Amino acid sequence: MREIQMVDLKTQYKNIRSEIDDAISSVINSTAFIRGPEVKLFEQELQNYLKVKHVISCANGTDALQISLMAAGLNPGDEVITSDFTFIATVEVLALLGFKPVLIDPDPGSFNVTPGNIRKAITTKTKAIVPVHLFGQCADMDGILKLAREYNLLVIEDAAQATGTDFYFPDGKSRKAGTIGNAGTTSFFPSKNLGCFGDGGAVYTNDDELAGKIRSIANHGMKERYHYYNVGINSRLDTLQAAILRVKLRHLDRYNEARRSVADFYDRAFAGCPEIIVPERKAYSSHIFHQYTVRIANGKRDDLKKYLDGKGIPSMIYYPGPLHMQEAYRYLGYGSSDLPVTTSLCRKVLSLPLHTEMDKEQLEYITVNVLEFFERKV
Repeated sequence: MREIQMVDLKTQYKNIRSEIDDAISSVINSTAFIRGPEVKLFEQELQNYLKVKHVISCANGTDALQISLMAAGLNPGDEVITSDFTFIATVEVLALLGFKPVLIDPDPGSFNVTPGNIRKAITTKTKAIVPVHLFGQCADMDGILKLAREYNLLVIEDAAQATGTDFYFPDGKSRKAGTIGNAGTTSFFPSKNLGCFGDGGAVYTNDDELAGKIRSIANHGMKERYHYYNVGINSRLDTLQAAILRVKLRHLDRYNEARRSVADFYDRAFAGCPEIIVPERKAYSSHIFHQYTVRIANGKRDDLKKYLDGKGIPSMIYYPGPLHMQEAYRYLGYGSSDLPVTTSLCRKVLSLPLHTEMDKEQLEYITVNVLEFFERKV
């Protein structure tokens, strides 16, 4: 059996080696390493895939969030509602820009924020919502958009874990994650469903004016060379990464389907074990399983992780601690008993290996050992 990994990028590369090597060689031969033609081509191809008017590439997913929020016209002290159960970048950029992060609990089954919890957090100072499409499934964007219209709020989607996910509206129409609100952001970190061989990110929007401002901010605030219209930053996707992403975008739907197949296998295997709560799949969203994250009941999560380590099966805890209790964010004033759903999730969640190159032998070994842990007499 091949070694089990959380993400097997080496095998994935081997399976598309000739395409990747040709793409890299083409860029090296052109020597157009910054803002080469591959960058624009990738943006256009991702626009076509997502059916969105504008894709603005940048250096990483954190920059994508920061740039979109810089372009949003908010002021210091404005409140922005987002999830307490997410990677730190979502909240980090809000704090860096002087906005007030307002953290809310997610739904414990889907791990995503809900319109009901958002509504309870809205005040006269609220100016925006940043829903996070965690682990590859969309938050309830229909309900979130209705709230945004009711309270005149901006919606900036954090879609870093959901490239290719479809959201289904009640009228039967669908849109890709990140293309639904005023803007959406993503990361091309290597382990993402669409990942490069370094860092990379992008912002999506259907708003022409907003797109122009985002492009300017990402390029030092320029619209034309050496003429600065906005306070900006230097954030760009390099040509080598764009060339790699063009190749991997052609395989994205196949990769996402492979991930779903792994998740289906896990769901079937764990169906009879009451101590394993599998991820909930909402009817309004497809799920591309950036992570397969279960909840372990009865306080056995850490023991299970240790047991799997001993069997050569990696696992990860996303995320081990609520953001509202992190030292850097104590200034927000949350107490230890606030946001109990997040606190509970941080004690229960465990992500199992899931990637595009997993085989049946590996999956059977993982699931047998997980189930044997719960069957042991201790």
